[in-house]
Amino acid sequence: MERPAWAPPGIDISVPSVSRIYDYYLGGSHNFEVDRQAARRAMEFMPGLPKIMQANRAFMRRAVRHAVAEGVTQFLDIGSGIPTFGNVHEIARAASPAARVVYVDHDPVAVAHSHAVLVDDEHTGVVAADLRKPKEILAAPEVAQLLDLDRPVALLLVAVLHFLEDTDRPYDAVAELRDALAPGSLLILTHASYDGIPLTQEVAGGAVGVYRDIRNPLVMRTGDQISGFFEGFEMVEPGLVSMPDWRPDRAEGGEDGEAPEDPYAFSGYAGVGRKA
Repeated sequence: MERPAWAPPGIDISVPSVSRIYDYYLGGSHNFEVDRQAARRAMEFMPGLPKIMQANRAFMRRAVRHAVAEGVTQFLDIGSGIPTFGNVHEIARAASPAARVVYVDHDPVAVAHSHAVLVDDEHTGVVAADLRKPKEILAAPEVAQLLDLDRPVALLLVAVLHFLEDTDRPYDAVAELRDALAPGSLLILTHASYDGIPLTQEVAGGAVGVYRDIRNPLVMRTGDQISGFFEGFEMVEPGLVSMPDWRPDRAEGGEDGEAPEDPYAFSGYAGVGRKA
């Protein structure tokens, strides 16, 4: 297998990566054939996966604009993945040129590509770290240099918590990050769920099985379980809802590219909470 020039040395390009699979769903070019094969296998069970990812990104952009409108111009994006058009720093800067962003991921390809894209950007940093180890994230030099944790920060956990199993203590990780943030900070979150998927759980479970097979288990939590991540936050209206239902730009369609008429777009949950 030929190694692309953009692939960091030392990574095994024969092993699928969830961030590169996500990149493939969004039409990106930073993925390998092994990632595409895994994505296509998952889509055999759940053909609407790209629509879900598009709705996820569209929600993220709306939530970032909401944060800036609320006066929050600092962003900590954990599980940020491979940079694509319309990333957090681009959306935030369009609303506030002073916005500062720190991207965090544990995938070497995501980290390397983020560094390459943002090398000359003094207001954006990249950290190689894992959500399972919040202390390491908070202690990163890039966080200290770019973010003032005594002022409100928007914490983005978009399409990442469902890759943490209960044994990884995801609620504790979110609580530790929450406790480090100032009052007025926001939690911007999406999470996969069987709720809303226009398939039987048995069929949808086939796609979940693909992620288990590549040793990145996808944990489908209920709405009540996902609400637990917002402990210590006051939910922003309209609460925990499907992604297209969170403050859509227009009643139909939406300038961000989600397609509410597609039933797959309503799979899973999205929400924003404010720390009191």
